[in-house]
Amino acid sequence: MKSMSKITLQLQRCARDITNMSQQAVNGVSHRGRVLTLDSMNPNVKRVEYAVRGPIVQRAVQLEKELKEGVKKPFTEVIKANIGDAHAMGQKPITFFRQVLALCSYPALLEDSKFPEDAKQRARRILEACGGHSIGAYSASQGIECIRQDVAHYIEKRDGGIPSNPDNIYLSTGASDAIVTILKLLVCGEGRDRTGVMISIPQYPLYSAALADLGAVQINYYLDEDNCWSLNITELRRALSAAREHCNPRVLCIINPGNPTGQVQSRQCIEDVIRFAKEEHLFLMADEVYQDNVYAEGCQFHSFKKVLFEMGPEYSNTVEMASFHSTSKCYMGECGFRGGYMEVINLDPEVKAQLIKLVSVRLCPPVPGQALLDLVVNPPQPDEPSYATFMKERTAVLSALAEKARLTEQIFNTVPGITCNPVQGAMYTFPRVTLPQKAIDKAKELGLVPDMFYCMRLLDEEGICLVPGSGFGQREGTYHFRMTILPPTEKLKVVLQKIQEFQLRFTQEFS
Repeated sequence: MKSMSKITLQLQRCARDITNMSQQAVNGVSHRGRVLTLDSMNPNVKRVEYAVRGPIVQRAVQLEKELKEGVKKPFTEVIKANIGDAHAMGQKPITFFRQVLALCSYPALLEDSKFPEDAKQRARRILEACGGHSIGAYSASQGIECIRQDVAHYIEKRDGGIPSNPDNIYLSTGASDAIVTILKLLVCGEGRDRTGVMISIPQYPLYSAALADLGAVQINYYLDEDNCWSLNITELRRALSAAREHCNPRVLCIINPGNPTGQVQSRQCIEDVIRFAKEEHLFLMADEVYQDNVYAEGCQFHSFKKVLFEMGPEYSNTVEMASFHSTSKCYMGECGFRGGYMEVINLDPEVKAQLIKLVSVRLCPPVPGQALLDLVVNPPQPDEPSYATFMKERTAVLSALAEKARLTEQIFNTVPGITCNPVQGAMYTFPRVTLPQKAIDKAKELGLVPDMFYCMRLLDEEGICLVPGSGFGQREGTYHFRMTILPPTEKLKVVLQKIQEFQLRFTQEFS
């Protein structure tokens, strides 16, 4: 084990290197006289932070490089449990999806007898909708029409027959691209009239980063950790009232199931949120990318759109909303294809015209990602040859995630100083960790946030890469970390054991 002094020195060097990185000259050339410098660049960009790929991940990459170079460490590999990247963690792709994508990418395979006929039929349909019958061609900016129709049918089936109009569907480069696009439409004003956007704390850093980039006002509302990270309308009202003193609150963002907290909202909660949005005249953004990831007994995913329409015309005809979904999560985990969609409800027709103009600037979402999305919303049916294998693979992925969610909660709650809420859904846990005062003081001495100090020490000593809770937001005086439950079960057990051992050692060292 490394001595305390060596670890402290490494942390200081890491902090210094990160600070100096942007100040260093390129190829020995001075910055003097440059058009673009830190002082002259867009100040909003400098305010952007994205903890999921922040300094701790840079340190993890550095450690991986050192391991490859033969540098001796107390571990043999760095386990990146910091991000919801399923395939990077070893999850296997769904066979049917990759078969169709292979056929679309190389149509000559359509003559190969190894591919099932239903996969070939899907590939032919997608290719026929593409310019020149190639997924290498641009598509319409809003997305391929037949795929938007399939998305609408998927939403109708999911929501028990509530109609969905393909003209309200916009395909996107993952859900993130669609979320930022809607925020661009919403942000306006100056000073106290600047748009305020309500986001949950803890939150997914995409939101805080996008708001910083757009120069919007971030309005924090806190989830209730003592009640399994539930959403409390009283807290929404508190946050809204306080924000009206310095901005114009116009948007309410909801993540359900939650990231990083893993909670699943009840139907009653969703109804309360919709009433609140209507009463306070707020645009509702429903991030629902984990809608298939529900594990806890008694929990169920309810889409905001379904609840909105079941509440009647008073709400379904007036509340403006955008909902988002992605191919990156659920049982698919196809992060790299960057497929996603949004559905807009009650959007002003003139604003829709502006939205189409805005997405046209990007030309179109990645066509392979659109093709994958089509397969997600229109998977093999019971009378098709690929159905049995598809259902077996889908069920296996979701069952394993449910098992790992239970395992994570159980083990963490046996560790002194760590408290973990049930992982009801999504792919993460956000445990609370009690840090000794001496550790907090040491972190401040090093110029680090206490939970960053904790996670850096864990990375250096055990090779486990987590994200400090401060990167997602947390109540003052509390400390957390986010960890994905995606590693294979046996590797996850190793991760949990190493965190347990580290927590005991860390607490003893600073007590």
